[in-house]
Amino acid sequence: MNESDFEESVGQSFISHLVELRDRLLKVILCVLMVFIGLASYANEIYSFLAGPLLQHLPKNSTMIAIEVASPFFTPFKLAFIVAVFASIPVILYQFWAFVAPGLYKHEQRLVFPLLIASTLLFYTGVAFAYFIVFPLIFGFLTAAAPVGVTVMTDIAQYLDFVLALFFAFGVCFEIPIFTIVLVWTGFISPADLAEKRPYVIVGVFVIAMFLTPPDALSQTLLAVPMWMLFEIGLLFSRLFVRKTEDDDNLPVAVNSIHQQNKRG
Repeated sequence: MNESDFEESVGQSFISHLVELRDRLLKVILCVLMVFIGLASYANEIYSFLAGPLLQHLPKNSTMIAIEVASPFFTPFKLAFIVAVFASIPVILYQFWAFVAPGLYKHEQRLVFPLLIASTLLFYTGVAFAYFIVFPLIFGFLTAAAPVGVTVMTDIAQYLDFVLALFFAFGVCFEIPIFTIVLVWTGFISPADLAEKRPYVIVGVFVIAMFLTPPDALSQTLLAVPMWMLFEIGLLFSRLFVRKTEDDDNLPVAVNSIHQQNKRG
């Protein structure tokens, strides 16, 4: 194969990858839209469920309010769209995996897919932990801390932004085992070095918990201790993913296919 043929092959390959990427993005968008359409009629019920932890701690005769004129309409639909994206994550991950898998080494394929599944489950676990454990504590503390004569009446749009930020924060915090495994697998750090830094990690998770929770020891501990345990779990499993020297048989699937075609040519 001469140089011009090689350049033409590379150009065609690049275009085919762009077409494939477009098709997979369209499938993701279509999936999200279909789920959103299915959830749109239940938007108000979904918002009521999300507002449950706050409503349970509001004083008697106190309700949530809508400051902006269009908030009662758009805020529940915004939440329904976000829930649609969350529900479509398995499809999103599958499309991502199907796009990048041909360019990965065989041992990377065996590692990346389980990590994608595990990271998704951990993120969902962090969101559930925030809703069922942390929110009741946070809203109980905040409503009880209101000064005398101040009626707690939260705007529905601001409440949504607040809980989404906490969902994201807790979801990311629960990805600690994945971050730990990836750091070790890429050779950035060794399990032994991570173990030596355990005291700094413990202090760090308590500092992070201090910023993410109300200023009481119980709420901070309820976040810091799970983060510490997740670090220990990641450290334990990371010993199974220490990066080894790659041999010639571990070529990416796509590269190996091209290499075999060149041999036949």
